[in-house]
Amino acid sequence: MKIEGVKSKKLIKYCDDRGFFAEVLRDDDGLLSNFGQISWSTSYPGVIKAFHYHEEQDDIWFFPSGNAQAVLYDLRENSSTKGQTNVYYMGEHNPLILLIPKGVAHGYRVLGEKPATIIYCTTKSYNPIQPDEKRIPWNDKEINFDWDTKYR
Repeated sequence: MKIEGVKSKKLIKYCDDRGFFAEVLRDDDGLLSNFGQISWSTSYPGVIKAFHYHEEQDDIWFFPSGNAQAVLYDLRENSSTKGQTNVYYMGEHNPLILLIPKGVAHGYRVLGEKPATIIYCTTKSYNPIQPDEKRIPWNDKEINFDWDTKYR
């Protein structure tokens, strides 16, 4: 079952002999209630950036290069999916936009042999005086997520 309020958008690439074009996020996608900030970050192979959540803002994640395993955990008391974990494989091999609602803990692990770049949009700008970012350890006992790759 998908965590309540989480949305994803499969990206469509328009390819020709020059390369490709894709619309990443549009105001009529129905994903962000309003726009706050866009940020850009790169993480190296094997890095785990997890977990954190927000009380006031929603996030949109997009990995235009590299690949990542995105992990979400619903912390919201009044959610029908409280305590549920979802995993999304995102990146250049699976271009996807992911909406992460406030109250849902999130993190990712870089997959493969090359860095992953994330571009993320938020419904509020970052406030360094009162940051809306609550941290949870990557190996939190309640979330209990196994980050190891399963060799099948």
